[in-house]
Amino acid sequence: MAFSFFRKAPQFWERRGPTSLLLWPLSWLYGLVLRARKLIQDTDFIKQQPAPVPIIIVGNIRVGGTGKTPIVIALAERLQQLGWNPGIISRGYGSSAQTTPVQVKSNSDPALVGDEPALIARRTHDQFPIWVFPNRQKSIQALLKHSPNVNVIISDDGLQHSGLARWPAREGGRDIEFVVRDGRGEGNRFLLPAGPLREPATRERDATLFTGKIKEGNAQLGSHDEYFLGRRAFSLLSHFGKAYQLNNPANTQTLAQIADSYLPSKITAVAALGNPQGFFDDLLKNGIAAKTIPLPDHATYTSEFFAKTNAQCILITEKDAVKCSTIVDERIWVVPISLRLSDSLADWLQSILRRPDPYRYNL
Repeated sequence: MAFSFFRKAPQFWERRGPTSLLLWPLSWLYGLVLRARKLIQDTDFIKQQPAPVPIIIVGNIRVGGTGKTPIVIALAERLQQLGWNPGIISRGYGSSAQTTPVQVKSNSDPALVGDEPALIARRTHDQFPIWVFPNRQKSIQALLKHSPNVNVIISDDGLQHSGLARWPAREGGRDIEFVVRDGRGEGNRFLLPAGPLREPATRERDATLFTGKIKEGNAQLGSHDEYFLGRRAFSLLSHFGKAYQLNNPANTQTLAQIADSYLPSKITAVAALGNPQGFFDDLLKNGIAAKTIPLPDHATYTSEFFAKTNAQCILITEKDAVKCSTIVDERIWVVPISLRLSDSLADWLQSILRRPDPYRYNL
């Protein structure tokens, strides 16, 4: 994966400059490969077997995390409230090599199944069947064989997975492609490796899920900037819950209590996310001024790392917490993040998922 070469997003991905322009010829070649692959798909040269239930893909065109996992959780919980029986599939980034799909439970080892699927299982208390495997078609087959009552599947990432057949809503189908966009936007809008994009910013999608304000220079662009003209978009509202102690989850306190209990110089926030600055910014908005340690997405933790952290209070995300189950440190507090889906998004989802199976009438 190109992003693993950099380990963390380089600064030149955010604005066009000498380095990005120097790498642009490689980006042009990468774009040529993408166009060739799309041509092969459009000619239907390789027959794909569609899933018997609707597929909702929550993905991004920007390399690195954009906050997809909380969205997957929110979608599954909202669909369940609406009477659906959702299942979840994921590649299981960071998981050990597997030869067959693996079911994820709340007690699964993140090193074996990936940190994000492990987080989803723990956060939802095993309410939904979750399967991981690089080949998402095989994950779907395993999931439906094990849980035949599932009538909609949410794919954590997978927009670029050519083997995942779908008939998107914009083409009259009942499958849905979401592109998640966070506060970083599309950076310099170049494809890899000159920029952060896996696909062009003009990529089609059924809707954009917007998780933050876009910063461009000193301007704050809202959800009605030029990017969204002619595109369906939904803003998702996030909020922090009570922080809980890593080694004693029953011990909780609000962020306001933490801010009152410790001096800013004694609080350290740590995050191994695609966009750790987003977590730090949200903490500041909630009154937590802290020292910050950003780490590459999916980074692992050790007791030694925290022992060397000079702080009286250490704040981490739930995604980090699933990788810290063997670490004993009373200073570590976990800050849960939740997303709320708007009624307009839920209504639109319902209208698409209730469509008749388009494949049945296209044989």
